[in-house]
Amino acid sequence: MEIFIKILQVIACFSLLVLVHEFGHFLFAKLFGARVDKFYLFFNPWFSIFKFRIGETEYGMGWVPFGGYCKIAGMVDESMDTEQLKSDPQPWEYRSKPAWQRLLIIVGGVLMNIVLAIGIYIGITCAWGDSYIRTKDVEAGFMFSPVAHEIGFRDGDKILSVGGTYVDNYSQVPAAILLDDAREAVVERNGVQTTITIDAKYIKSMLKDKEFISLRMPFVVGQVAPDGGAEVAGLTAGDSLTGVEGMPMRWFDEFRAAFAQHKGDTVRVDFVRNGERMTAEVPISDEGMAGAYLAAINLADIYPISTRRYSFWEAIPVGCSRAFTSIGSYLKQLKLIVSPETEAYKSVGGIIAMGNFFPGEWNWLSFWQITALISIMLAVLNILPIPMLDGGHMVFILYEMITRRTPSDKFMERAQLVGMIIVFGIVILANGNDILKLFYK
Repeated sequence: MEIFIKILQVIACFSLLVLVHEFGHFLFAKLFGARVDKFYLFFNPWFSIFKFRIGETEYGMGWVPFGGYCKIAGMVDESMDTEQLKSDPQPWEYRSKPAWQRLLIIVGGVLMNIVLAIGIYIGITCAWGDSYIRTKDVEAGFMFSPVAHEIGFRDGDKILSVGGTYVDNYSQVPAAILLDDAREAVVERNGVQTTITIDAKYIKSMLKDKEFISLRMPFVVGQVAPDGGAEVAGLTAGDSLTGVEGMPMRWFDEFRAAFAQHKGDTVRVDFVRNGERMTAEVPISDEGMAGAYLAAINLADIYPISTRRYSFWEAIPVGCSRAFTSIGSYLKQLKLIVSPETEAYKSVGGIIAMGNFFPGEWNWLSFWQITALISIMLAVLNILPIPMLDGGHMVFILYEMITRRTPSDKFMERAQLVGMIIVFGIVILANGNDILKLFYK
């Protein structure tokens, strides 16, 4: 059922994004009198699920549930239909239109994706407001991954600034380091301010690290491993651990460190069960594990959730700001991807990765947040100067406007072919990474 819901969300998201993108091309083509031969959701090799004609345009839905297209007369596009170019240009063809009109027809899809993202962000802001945990409200400090420990962070550190700037939402700390190229962080450790230098050599490891920083959680047992130390000692789900060897503790990372110091030993663990204080002798494995897993806990029971509500008019500038911030962040991510030393290209994902963006249960807030983000990604990727993409067409038109020379139809055909090879290569890389991750996690 979980996989079905993910697939449903992916199809719904991409259907909306493709329709909006292609409608952008359609809208400007119609506005400037260029004939649109076909407007399709999904691709339709050999046959269509349905199709109908209104005026000069055939509308339909293909059977390959990925992508879509708006076929404009007199334009060399991904269909590679060059037969129409063998006759003289007609006034209703794309190639007969002034360069500035063709430019707007090309960028119309990208513009509509950005407009959609802005609209979604405005709607999210108005309907749900802002809810997150502020960095300064985490008074117990944070828990860090092994990579963060190598850099110099320690469990319990309070984040004061990253790259000289206070990061209000704690979950944005890794992004501040990676995308803003921050090379130092200031933390409060045991009441003393400490500066941590972040070496660029850790960027590659951070890109793979999904738990760089996390909230400290009380150690409430969720489940115990079969034949593990916790099961042998009689610990059960719901037990709340309070200490080890008489030393009071609260946070999961404290117990993890204590168990690691007693590898292969048996330790006395204090815990509370149904309000009653109890003690158990827990055998610790040679790897420093007690065989108990952390239970899911409602964050609002531990940390203050900051929430701000907006009226519709207040949501407009906030939504616009979020959209353009997302564009900037995604451009920075692309910069990391094209830097070979970061090996960020290995993290590029395809259909499976996109599916994993979505939760296993339908949640409207998550759906719209992810849809807005992917709309931004689609806009940015499409504006890249690669033949076949909108950005490639835009470059050729700008070249024509500057030099007053029009690239030949033969050149455009070859450029489209090169673009197809590049795009298909990226698609193969992305989906190949997905497949490799299934076998080598």
